[in-house]
Amino acid sequence: MHKINLAVVGVGRLGEIHAKIYKELDNVNLVAVCDIDQERLKQVSASLGVEAVGDYKDLSGKVEAVSIAVPTNLHFAVARYFLENNIHTLVEKPFTPKLHQADLLIRLAKKKNLILQVGHIERFNSAFAATAKLIKNPKFIECHRLSPFPNRSLDIGVVLDLMIHDIDIVLGLVNSPIKKIEAVGVCVLTNLEDIANARITFKNGCICNLTASRVSDEWMRKIRIFLENAYISLDYKNEEAFIYQKKGTSITKDSLPIEKEQPLKKELSHFIECVSQNKQPIVSGQVARAALCLALKIQKKIWQRKRIF
Repeated sequence: MHKINLAVVGVGRLGEIHAKIYKELDNVNLVAVCDIDQERLKQVSASLGVEAVGDYKDLSGKVEAVSIAVPTNLHFAVARYFLENNIHTLVEKPFTPKLHQADLLIRLAKKKNLILQVGHIERFNSAFAATAKLIKNPKFIECHRLSPFPNRSLDIGVVLDLMIHDIDIVLGLVNSPIKKIEAVGVCVLTNLEDIANARITFKNGCICNLTASRVSDEWMRKIRIFLENAYISLDYKNEEAFIYQKKGTSITKDSLPIEKEQPLKKELSHFIECVSQNKQPIVSGQVARAALCLALKIQKKIWQRKRIF
């Protein structure tokens, strides 16, 4: 079995988890980890027994694929370098800070016939996988994604940090163009929005209400999807889901069978599978671009409103 030679670029909290998972996968040879923080780099490389590389450009010629988990403002430059050097690329969400950057990376990957995957992890959540096939023509969707202040990803607001997960899921469930976007946001501990709410009206009549906060005292990762005669309640964090159905004059509640698996491991395994078999990723650059486009529109609405007030 051919092993994919791979490196992880950016070994902060999330990047280190990427590296540990790749180290466990049978069809991956984790060649190196890379970071500009030399102390952190030495620590992670020593714990995994792999080469430490300070400059990501030194990885060219050594690897076939990379996982990029650097700060968002570096996503474009780092991903562009690897694609230009014929290296398959997984970049964490949000794809890029700007839409034209995403477009350039998509075109580059297509031109070079390379895999470009974006890390929207909830697509690989076992609870979502168990419910997605049951969802037909949703009428109303409500999403809540709350967390305490993270002290990380502070170069972006909560829309690109957290809400974009639910934006991606919603766009995957509702097959309709967007008719209207309403949004509000509040800065609390940063000069970017730390709490945000968006209401999306689709042309087919479906309405989606999304709330995200990174200054909550609790963790919540939930979505409720209302169908014609049923609704599904899904908890990403606990990987559980229930379906409520109308039967006569009463409502029944049933737990959906879920085989729990680590979502990030499924996501990274999928990336390697796509590289090995030249398959289109579930979250391709084009799919991630759609989520980014809507996230940026929501952000624009928030800041237009703040200027008014």
